[in-house]
This record gives sequence, structure tokens and C-alpha cells, in this order.
Amino acid sequence: MENTNLNNASLALEKEAQKQLRKEKRRKRRENTIKEMKKYKHSYVMMAPYMILFLIFTIIPVVMSIALSFTSFNMLEAPKFLGFTNYIRLFLEDDIFILSLKNTFILAIVTGPVSYLLAFIFAWLINELRPKLRAFMTLIFYAPSISGNAFLMWLLIFSGDANGYLNAFLLRMGFINDTIKFLKDPTYMMPVLILVQLWLSLGVSFLAFIAGLQSVDKTLYEAGAIDGVRNRWQELWYITLPSMKPQLLFGAVMQITSSFSIAEVSMQLLGFPSVQYEGHTIVTHLIDYGSIQMELGYASAIATILFMIMMGANILVRKVLRRVGE
Repeated sequence: MENTNLNNASLALEKEAQKQLRKEKRRKRRENTIKEMKKYKHSYVMMAPYMILFLIFTIIPVVMSIALSFTSFNMLEAPKFLGFTNYIRLFLEDDIFILSLKNTFILAIVTGPVSYLLAFIFAWLINELRPKLRAFMTLIFYAPSISGNAFLMWLLIFSGDANGYLNAFLLRMGFINDTIKFLKDPTYMMPVLILVQLWLSLGVSFLAFIAGLQSVDKTLYEAGAIDGVRNRWQELWYITLPSMKPQLLFGAVMQITSSFSIAEVSMQLLGFPSVQYEGHTIVTHLIDYGSIQMELGYASAIATILFMIMMGANILVRKVLRRVGE
């Protein structure tokens, strides 16, 4: 009994000592944090305007949207708590949402990686040109992302009558006997949407990659040659890509955001709603319920699902990019 009591007492003392040690560590961390904040207080003051705006216009709206996703809310009445009813309705009752989810994943899987790779390849090739020609080509590739009326050009190209440029060309060359409704036929709607989105999505990532390639230290290539780098592909994998990881990550985030938030292209080209909902995406479904039907609780549930998908894609891409250069 005495041995048991002694063991229990020693265990209690050991736990108390560990508890005190943890408290002491936390206290020291707090003191070090306060010292660091005081040391860099001017930096925090400079960051404050951005952090306040980020909190007000990003963090708070996201939290509010997640909270509203568990309610029924129509802007006129107070929100009514429903629990997971909106999410159950999304996945078990809303067939159009499932279709929009499928369309969004098809667009994201095709346009995201393809446009990311194309943007980098074009940036890599154009970076080798002379400065004036490089500046001109950079403008050419960046122009689509800032062209406000780009949809008008594609509407003329894919117009369903004989005046449409593509139909006129195919009729003249004898490939078809009758016009094709590219923007109304479900067979062609998704390929057209993918093509236009690819054309529009090159700009921002392309510009980031050009900036990253320009910032690579040229002496690294000389050091690499001494260490055994023998060709351009080895230079690309072991020197160029690791040196521009921030630009690669920025480009990946932009591509993920653009590929999962496709809406304007579909609405302008295919209509809203599109024939048989062939061009319907998560964002157009969100616009339908949030801006037209005014079911804001249900729309918030859609937005929350989209947010979770984007976060998951971002985490996956970060893990992949960490392996670059290994």
C-alpha cells in the first residue's frame, strides 16, 4: 500500500511539474510574441489597413455565408435555422446542382491544368526572345484577359446561321451541308465553352510566369553547369522552376479560382440557363438561387461547397508544387 501511495504521489508530482512547465513555456511564448510585435510595430501599422479590409470584405463574409448555409433566408424575413437541410437538398434532391457540379469539374480538370501548362510553355518560349519582341508578344498573350467585349468575337465565330464565321467556312469548304448550332446544340456547347475559357485564362498566369522567369538569377545556370546540369530540361527542373515557386503558386491559385468560378463565359455564350443546362456551373447555379430566386440560405450552401472544393484543390496543388525540383 505504501509503495502504491508513493507511486501515485510521484505521478501526481510529475504531472504537476509538467503542467507548470507547459504554463511556463506558454508564458514565455506570449512574452516573446509581445516583444516581437513591439519590435515590428511599424510594420503592423502599415499592414493594418489591408488586414482590416481583408477582415471586413473577406473573412467576415465567408463566415456569414457558412452560417447562413444552415438557415432559410430570403432578405425579407429573419433567418430560420434548418440544420443540414440545405445540404441534403443539394445532394439528394437538386438534380441541376449535380449536373452543374459535373460540368464544373469537367471545365476545371480540362481548362485548369491545360491553361496552366500552356501559360508556362508560352512564357518560357517568349522569355527567350529579344526585349522588344518579348514585350510585344507579352501584350498579345495578356490582351484576352483584359478585353471586355471578347464574347462578341466568339459569338460571331460560333453563330448558328450562315453568317457565323465558322459555319461559313465549313459550308464553303464543303465539310457540312447545313449550319451547326454551336451555341445551342449540347454536343458542341461544352467544347466551345472549354475553348473560349482556355483562350481567356492564359493572361494572368502567363504574366506571372514571365515575371518569374525574368527574376531567375543567371549565375545559377553557370553554377548548375559546374555541378553537372547538361541540358535545358535539367536547367528547367533543377534551377528555373525552384527559383520561381512563388510565381508558380500564384499562377496555380489564379487558375484554380478561374476554372472553378466559370459563369460569365457560359452566360454570355450559351445563355442563362443554357440548353439542357449543358453550360450550367456551380457559380451560375449560385447566381440563380442568390440573385433571381432569392433563396440566400440555399445559395450560401452552394457557395460553401464551392469554397470547400477550392480549398481542397489549393491544398493539393501546394503539395504538388513542393515536389518541384526534387
